[in-house]
Amino acid sequence: MKGTVVGDVALVMDADDAVATALDDLAAGTTLPPTERTPVESPIECREDVPFGHKIALRRLDAGDEIRKYGEVIGRATVAIEPGEWVHTHNCESTRGRGDLAAAGGEHA
Repeated sequence: MKGTVVGDVALVMDADDAVATALDDLAAGTTLPPTERTPVESPIECREDVPFGHKIALRRLDAGDEIRKYGEVIGRATVAIEPGEWVHTHNCESTRGRGDLAAAGGEHA
């Protein structure tokens, strides 16, 4: 898996991903352009500063929606997230390594 660089500012690993990874510290207003091999269909503007290595939402997510990165579910939105928002612990919870979810059958590898 190699991924696709979007506008020299972010990396999308899989066409089904809901988030991209910032390749640098991105200032609010930085634009991710649409590309052929990513889920970015129209320009997405960062709504806030996003630190290097952190996630940017590529589409709207409702609270409870699964968040995909690398083509895999990595977590769940805890609140509604708009395209261009920083996705981190303030609006996302991991579903990996969660014994409580594993016991209930809801953990993802």
